[in-house]
Amino acid sequence: MSVGAPAGRRPVEPVPRWAVRVAHAIPLCVLPSGLWRIALVLGLAGYGADHHWAVWERPYVIGLSVVSEGLALLALGLVRPWGEVVPPWVPGLHGRRIPIPAAVIPAGLGATLIMMFCAYAALNQIFGFVEPMNENGDAGPTSGPAAWALWTTYAPLLAWGPLLAILTVAYYRRRRANDASAAARPAG
Repeated sequence: MSVGAPAGRRPVEPVPRWAVRVAHAIPLCVLPSGLWRIALVLGLAGYGADHHWAVWERPYVIGLSVVSEGLALLALGLVRPWGEVVPPWVPGLHGRRIPIPAAVIPAGLGATLIMMFCAYAALNQIFGFVEPMNENGDAGPTSGPAAWALWTTYAPLLAWGPLLAILTVAYYRRRRANDASAAARPAG
């Protein structure tokens, strides 16, 4: 059986190996920044040791890491069977084919928003659209090992949006080709 083929159905267009690799790369692009944020909350990032955390800040930062990684993991649905057919454990819907727009629209919007956010964040670093948020005037570490750690862990996020966009287009084309092929086959 080809990679990503729903049970009981062999697609005409199997999931290309490169698409599977891209889908697995997306969560790996998001992981370093999440680990840096968790290290920051735990005081292990080499930065912000003197920062006074508000009650809501630590859960927010950890939640941001968990949610962003969870959203990145959803990219696997564009190459796995559960991205085409509702899994058996979902009551009342199991076995139903997922409409192409139900996956492509959220993935396309997500890719667009991620790329817009990354562009804004990069441009904000260059042009300073928004004033720094903390009391010492620095929005983040600007020099030393902490700055290198920050940039090293956040740089892979720049790939998330474009990789998701490429994967979404591949999913759309593959599903359309499979649906067109299934419609052209004689019933039986």
